[in-house]
Amino acid sequence: MKKVINRYILFLSVLLPGCSFDDGNSIESVTGTVTPSRGDVWLSHEHILVDFIGADSINSKAWDHDSVINAIQPFLDETKKYNVKYFVDATPAYLGRDVVLLEKLAARTGLTILTNTGFYGAVNDKYIPSFAFEKTAEQIAEIWINEFKNGIDGTAIKPGLIKISVDANDTLDAIDEKLVKAAAITHLETGLTILSHTGESKALWPQLDILKKMNVSPEAFVWVHAQNEKDNNNYLLAAKQGCWIALDGLAWEIEKHIEKLVFAKQQKILNQILLSHDAGWYDPKKQVQNIKPYTNIFTQLHPKLSEHGFNEAEFHQLVSDNPWKAFSIRVRKL
Repeated sequence: MKKVINRYILFLSVLLPGCSFDDGNSIESVTGTVTPSRGDVWLSHEHILVDFIGADSINSKAWDHDSVINAIQPFLDETKKYNVKYFVDATPAYLGRDVVLLEKLAARTGLTILTNTGFYGAVNDKYIPSFAFEKTAEQIAEIWINEFKNGIDGTAIKPGLIKISVDANDTLDAIDEKLVKAAAITHLETGLTILSHTGESKALWPQLDILKKMNVSPEAFVWVHAQNEKDNNNYLLAAKQGCWIALDGLAWEIEKHIEKLVFAKQQKILNQILLSHDAGWYDPKKQVQNIKPYTNIFTQLHPKLSEHGFNEAEFHQLVSDNPWKAFSIRVRKL
C-alpha cells in the first residue's frame, strides 16, 4: 500500500509541478528558514552588489543602502513577471556581501534571497582576508560554520550556501586547496551546498578529488561558470561524478548557452544543469551604474530553447526542479 501511495504522489508531482510534494528539505534565506515547493522558479547565481576594491580595503560604508536599493529594485521587481521566487546572491565576504542590504531588498520585493559564507580565492587571492593564509582549513571552516549557526556580522541572518573560488589551474595552490577543504568540512557540519567559481574544468577535477577524500559527495558541489569549458565532453565526466554544472553567464552569452544546453539534452544530463545570469550589479566605485537585467533566461533563452525542441517540462526542470534539489540543505556523503 505504501508503494502505491508513493507512486501516486510521484505522479501528482509530475502532473502538478507547482504543488509541493517535497521531502521536507529546507533552505536558509536572509529572512529565515524556508521549505520551498518544487515548482518555484529560481535564479541560482546572481549579484546585487560587488566591490572589487580588494579584501584589504573593502568597507561597507563605501555604499549607501538607499542608493543601492533605488538602483537595483526595479531589476528585481521585473523578475516577478516570470514568477521568480528564489534569488541566490553569490557575492562572498570581502567582495561586497551585505546581508542587511539583502534583507531590506527581500522585504521590499517579496523575493526569497539567499546569501553565503566562504572566501573567494580567484584573481590571485586579492579577495581573501590576510588572516586566512595563517589559519588551517579547520579554523576557516569554524568561521563559516559559526556564521551558519549564529548569524553573519552580528545579525541573525544565516548563509544558505558556501561560496568559494579557485584560480583556473590544473593544480590548486595552497590557499585554494585550503578553501576547498574548509568548504568540505563546513558542508559536513551544515549541509550547505558548495558553489565554486571554477571556469574551465582543469580546476574542477582537483576540487572533486579533495571532496572525495573528505567523504563529501560531488552532489554537494556546483561547478560555477562551467559555460567557459571548451570541451563539452567534460560535462559528461562531471555529470558522471555527480556534481552540478552551472551555466551562469546568461546576462551576456545566449548562443553559447544554447549550444551547451542542446548538448546536455542530447546526452541526457539536463537533470544536473543549473541556469543563471551572473547579472546585476551595483558597483560602489562607479558614478554611473551599468546593471544587467535578471530576465534574459525568460525573455531570450526560453523562446530560443523552444525553437531547438525543448519542451516546458525541460525548461521547468532547469529553473525549478534542479535548483530545488541543489540548494536543499542536507549532508551529502559518499
